[in-house]
Amino acid sequence: KAAKEHQVPGDLDNILENKVLETVSGLYYINMSAVEMTCVDSADAEGIVSKSVSSHSDLIPGVYEGGLKIWECTFDMIDYFSETEIQFTNKTVLDLGCGAGLLGIVALRGNAERVHFQDYNSTVIDEITLPNAVANCVGEGSGDARKARTPPSKRPKKAKCSPSVLRKCRFFSGGWPEVCQLLLNSSKPFSKYDVILTSETVYNPDYYSALHDVLAALLAKNGCVYLASKAHYFGVGGGIYLFEKFVAERNVFRSSIVKTIDKGLQRCIMEMTFKDSS
Repeated sequence: KAAKEHQVPGDLDNILENKVLETVSGLYYINMSAVEMTCVDSADAEGIVSKSVSSHSDLIPGVYEGGLKIWECTFDMIDYFSETEIQFTNKTVLDLGCGAGLLGIVALRGNAERVHFQDYNSTVIDEITLPNAVANCVGEGSGDARKARTPPSKRPKKAKCSPSVLRKCRFFSGGWPEVCQLLLNSSKPFSKYDVILTSETVYNPDYYSALHDVLAALLAKNGCVYLASKAHYFGVGGGIYLFEKFVAERNVFRSSIVKTIDKGLQRCIMEMTFKDSS
């Protein structure tokens, strides 16, 4: 799927117009049911909202890759950041397969130097990720986002986001290989990422090679990948242990499972660094 960079509109207030905001883990997020009702063809050129609703599916391979829904492992990762006091200050961060973009937003509110967001679908970036980023960036240097906070009870009618915070962000849609090439071949200055965050992206073994290659191409030499996944994705075949085996066979990264959640279907958080990193 062709890569595209999405520019932040000049009028931030328009981004939140007609959006219904809710809160979770101290973060704002766009209510998806409202998006489904208001997302007319002009706002969803890919048609993924109607296709997802009509097929009762959160996954249509090669068409829609699940970005309209916030999946459980996102919250596992946010909890892990809080528990381990992961620092994002002055780090360059990529939220890969971002969906709602909550992981990147946590990094942004944790004073990351820059945060880039990528999702397969352009509709997800325009209708979900970008509005979420605007709703959550309440002023520059908004402090330590590792601890859960309660946003104001009133839903913001207008953007409270400081433009200076949004200048730290870039938003991309498209397949992983295509976005990778767009970044590496761009005329804009680009340096590799200190941290890559990715959640629920190893559900399909057919995508493992592309995911591994983009992580290897975009991670800085001493950078770290945090990957959250279910142990197994029924009906699709992937899962954390299968991907762990794939990574070991490629022999590029060292990986370790740093947290296991056994409530319900087992879920894990994996950390990856280059084998030749210091």
